Amino acid sequence: MFEAFGNIAKIPELRKKTVATLLLLILCRLGVFIPLPGVNLAAIRNFMTGSDESGVGQFLSILDMFAGGGLSNASIFALGIMPYISASIIFQLLTAIVPSLQKVAKEGESGRRKITQWTRYATILLCVIQSVIICATLQQTTGQHGESFVINPGFGFLLNSAIILSAGTAFLMWLGEQIDEFGLGNGMSLIIMIGITSRLPLALEQVVGNFDPSLEGNPSAIGPSQLVILAFLFLVMVTAIVFVTEATRRIPMQTPKRSRMGFRQQHYLPLKLNASGVIAIIFAQALMMIPGFLANPQLFGSVGGFFQVFFSHDSFLYVTIYLLLIVFFSYFYTAVLFDPKEHAENFKQYGMFIPGIRPGIDTRNYLESVMNRITFAGAVFIAIIAIVPMLINTGMNVSYIISGFFGGTGLLIIVGVALDMINRIESHMLMERYDGFLKGGGRIRGRRG
Repeated sequence: MFEAFGNIAKIPELRKKTVATLLLLILCRLGVFIPLPGVNLAAIRNFMTGSDESGVGQFLSILDMFAGGGLSNASIFALGIMPYISASIIFQLLTAIVPSLQKVAKEGESGRRKITQWTRYATILLCVIQSVIICATLQQTTGQHGESFVINPGFGFLLNSAIILSAGTAFLMWLGEQIDEFGLGNGMSLIIMIGITSRLPLALEQVVGNFDPSLEGNPSAIGPSQLVILAFLFLVMVTAIVFVTEATRRIPMQTPKRSRMGFRQQHYLPLKLNASGVIAIIFAQALMMIPGFLANPQLFGSVGGFFQVFFSHDSFLYVTIYLLLIVFFSYFYTAVLFDPKEHAENFKQYGMFIPGIRPGIDTRNYLESVMNRITFAGAVFIAIIAIVPMLINTGMNVSYIISGFFGGTGLLIIVGVALDMINRIESHMLMERYDGFLKGGGRIRGRRG
């Protein structure tokens, strides 16, 4: 491994891309520590720390994770890059549904540029809406001891903060595009990953601070046996995520043309086991935050009491609906990304066929059947990954900051982006005839179906 890092420095282009990526990511992190003008930072941090167990607190914790701590620091990057990700997902879904957008998407590079530009405009619109909501909430909310979150509330603070927060996300979006052009990997994904991993030192600090071999007088203490179990579970979860993230079912395809040696040319259509990635968990979490907000008897009376009892984050009803939503969105998003009818028509157009399957409707039905089976397996896996942090949080009595690194959205993003980075670096090294992180310069490959 150390030899591979040395090889990175020997390749000029790869060295420049690596340095550019690191510098741009450092800029992303610096903005997290610049607070908004006119906010009571201490009161906001105390509120974020003391509301972890409530539905609102969990919702804010998830937003803060994607913002890399920008929300708890009330920084200029409090919105993070999520408005852009949300706008991208919205346009991706609309492109699969709206015929006019489908036509634009099929225009090639010019169509892609149009959709990218519209995504940027939608990002700014989402930033303005979210920033106004957040700032208005800050003005109307008080801390645990009655202290105000805003020093001088009013329209001036609302306007000024909304502009700053929107500009902060626009700057992050620009940095992500610079990483795409001059650095390594997908810029937006790297910004999210670096924000999530920034919570790792805090999690390690809590593990060290709660470590107590005697386990006396501290209900949240972590003993030696628990520490070993946590380390083992972490290795198991990372290994499982790598395995399933890279797993693909390869559908053999042949062409009627033969090679010079008289053999038919054979290709493969790779179908990912987890085609929806982390999107299914994000959608499910977003919907399950609604019962968390309603679980407030002071505001919603008996309705709030019902949600407080039956929709607490560790209740059977909450967990069941959460898992079902993950499975549903896994199928939904996979159906948006993969159209068996379109693939069957493309096979017919280019003269390709699946051995043993007749072209046309039979090919479409076969692809639907295969995709349904592997999507079910991927959805079940994603559901298990999503529920593991909750199980560790309640079963081992550790904080969600610690258990969040054992599954869920955060670990899926970290592992997925890390695998993408390794594959990109491997490609550069192989082009220059250097060994990469794997012996012999091999690449990480998906499992063959």
